[in-house]
Amino acid sequence: MASPRTSSRSSTRCTTRSSTAETSEDSRAVRGPQLPRRRNPVCTIPVILMTAMVASAVAQETIPLAEALVLPSPGRGGRSPLHTDAVEALIVSGAWTTPSEGDTVTHPDGSTLTWSAALANDEGWFRGGEFRGGYAVVTVEREADTVMLLEAQGHSAVYVNGRLYPGNPYRYGYWRLPVLLRAGANELLFQSRRGGFWARLVTPRAPVMLNVDDATLPDLVVAEDADTVGAVIVINASGRPLVDALLTVRVGDGAAVDVPAPPVPAMSARKVAFPIRVPSIAEGDALPVTLQVADGHGNIDEAEASLRVRQPHESRKRTFVSEIDGSVQYYAAQPARPVADAAPALFLTLHGAGVEAIGQADAYSSKTWGHIVAPTNRRPYGFDWEDWGRDDALEVLDIAQRTLGTDPTRTYLTGHSMGGHGAWHVAVTYPDRFAAVGPSAGWVSFRSYARRGAEEEEPGPMDALLRRAGSPSDTLSLVKNLDPLGVYILHGADDDNVGPEQARTMVAALEPFHRAFTYHEQPDAGHWWGSDDEPGADCVDWAPMFDLFARSVRPRADAVRDVRFTTANPSVSASAHWVAIEAQREMGRPASVDIRHDPHRRAFVGTTVNVARMRLDTRHVMPGDAITVELDGQRLAPIPRNDSRAIWLARADDAWVQMGVPDAVLKGPRRYGPFKQAFRRRMAFVYGTTGSDAENDWSYAKARHDAEAFWYRGNGSVDVVSDEALTDRMVARRNIILYGSADTNGAWDRLLADSPVVVRRGSITVGDREAAGDDLAALFLRPVPGTEDGLVGVVTGTGLSGMRLTERLPYFVSGVAYPDVIVLGPEFLAAGSDGVRVAGFFGGDWSVEAGEFVWSPVRSKADLP
Repeated sequence: MASPRTSSRSSTRCTTRSSTAETSEDSRAVRGPQLPRRRNPVCTIPVILMTAMVASAVAQETIPLAEALVLPSPGRGGRSPLHTDAVEALIVSGAWTTPSEGDTVTHPDGSTLTWSAALANDEGWFRGGEFRGGYAVVTVEREADTVMLLEAQGHSAVYVNGRLYPGNPYRYGYWRLPVLLRAGANELLFQSRRGGFWARLVTPRAPVMLNVDDATLPDLVVAEDADTVGAVIVINASGRPLVDALLTVRVGDGAAVDVPAPPVPAMSARKVAFPIRVPSIAEGDALPVTLQVADGHGNIDEAEASLRVRQPHESRKRTFVSEIDGSVQYYAAQPARPVADAAPALFLTLHGAGVEAIGQADAYSSKTWGHIVAPTNRRPYGFDWEDWGRDDALEVLDIAQRTLGTDPTRTYLTGHSMGGHGAWHVAVTYPDRFAAVGPSAGWVSFRSYARRGAEEEEPGPMDALLRRAGSPSDTLSLVKNLDPLGVYILHGADDDNVGPEQARTMVAALEPFHRAFTYHEQPDAGHWWGSDDEPGADCVDWAPMFDLFARSVRPRADAVRDVRFTTANPSVSASAHWVAIEAQREMGRPASVDIRHDPHRRAFVGTTVNVARMRLDTRHVMPGDAITVELDGQRLAPIPRNDSRAIWLARADDAWVQMGVPDAVLKGPRRYGPFKQAFRRRMAFVYGTTGSDAENDWSYAKARHDAEAFWYRGNGSVDVVSDEALTDRMVARRNIILYGSADTNGAWDRLLADSPVVVRRGSITVGDREAAGDDLAALFLRPVPGTEDGLVGVVTGTGLSGMRLTERLPYFVSGVAYPDVIVLGPEFLAAGSDGVRVAGFFGGDWSVEAGEFVWSPVRSKADLP
């Protein structure tokens, strides 16, 4: 996306004058540092035109960031839970100071890096090799404290006077967040990994304002009543939490509707939902939506958006409220044109990187026998259809099957490029949800694609354990789950984006066991290709693939006699047909079953690998006497039928025993780990207020940063709540992400009183072992006491240095995984996994004793690279 052209290459000083005083106090639910009186800058830079209507005139100022000191990459990043970074190490330790030209930094490999001057080009972009992981420092002088909006693209992260903001690596045009510039020199420290960045500072229109560039809106369909939802960004460019704002919405010439906005932290932004109710319309291209936000202190901002109006046969966007975080998401649909009364099929199609879901749906011609449904992956780049992207695909599948009334035995999965990978990933993870899968130009896994060509050393014990946390991403370890599915693989022979070796890898993996898959490699075709004389793009709307779909039907559970199924993690995927793997003997290693059901003998016979607990659904078993089970050569005593119509079996001392309904305190599909599982179930980010001022400020800033990061990467909307405001209702119904330690977060004893991991100032205890120091960081999760599926994830440190060490851990990046527990020392920023003090998985009873943990010896700094 083109950025506004800027020409000034010098820092700008502006005089300011006082404006409206801010007098409201902090709320209990959303806390933030109070700013001095708001100031409206008056300077000679021309006014920037805004698309929204402004209730009160505000002098506009734009400061292009065009001069910087730059430093080549001071470490190693990538799609990994750990990275190295000499600049971050300085920030974490408190040794960072604003550099001067010619200053040096020592790279973790021992080489010397030098800060040098750089200028933005005529379009305002800094470009060059330094921006493949390097940093840029920009200094802005102000004569008085001023709140401004930072607009930036291409950066991975930015610190403004020490406060960390999430980056905008994908260059979305809507990224803008409020920042406080202090009187005097202000430091903006950018990191960029994708070759360059662009940034400017702009005066906000008002202390509270709307950003419609990132609105999530549905389409309207002629002759249909609409009762749905939309969402828009509310920016709080003030020093007080926004807790009493009112969003007023008017669609077309309908009545205005007032919606109380959820809390928005001070100096932050949040996606806010609103209802859309429109009676059936007869015609039109679009319907205007007028939005107004008022903060209760006389500050008002207005903006307009529009809803497309679509004909019944045209593609459309549908919105819904996600159970992941309570945010508004959308999916796209290309409706079927049915020629019979039979329930239609459903084709779930997953888009490629940078593609909107509506664009994916529009790449297909309409079908007479099924609906095309395209989820979003939460964003055009999103999560590579893993993590929350995978959850989004399943959430949309459930909604579409229910609302469209499709035939569940004729559900098909396909996708292109990143979506082709998603098709592989979702199919091997949930094989009983689909009749067939058709990846196009799909890559196999992060290891095969993002790290292709890289030689890997045999991992040591710590690295091997860390990899196990990410086992759901290992497509090849789950490939045999595709055995009952129809498979059509499509790839362009000249694809220079995702090379055809990715498809050939899957062909080689399927050949030993799959009886009837098809591979077509289109000669002379690149990444995106198709005929011009037919509707639909051939690389996705490929007639032979849909012919295979038409011949494929998913069997009902009672028609399946053999189940061969592997799971990497029961909380991700536990079941196939009538078998569920509820717990593993070794966490993070594949667990599998190969079981045959003999309906006439009412018998289940088979083998297992790495299964600690399993469930057999007996609803399909023929009436009669007791049920016989034989596993791994062991015949159990006949099992009478029971009211639950299921049999639970557990492995104990290398023997199988029947058990009752498992206690909810045990690990199971609803609550299992590892760490990132806590970021679901409408999680709330809970910061601490019982530490020192500096500790409390860190906790609040980190919770606010994570809410902003999940908005950016996952179109999310998360409550940021103080420990004082955490309610029993929240604890009972939602997952909690707790920021701080037993000494600094007042919710610790309430949520973690029985935790075997205890973090206090100066130490972390894991079971009966302790790691000492005020510079340690930790991530871990625990079950919420008194709930059947609640989780609390903890982001913590033993002191301010340890707390700062958590700030750049990339747990919102797909392909990055952390085990149930990980404790880090600051040396990881130089030595990678050698800086991990301990990591591991709790046992099936959530204990350390029954779990698996790897402790590393603490080395002296002289031993580190």
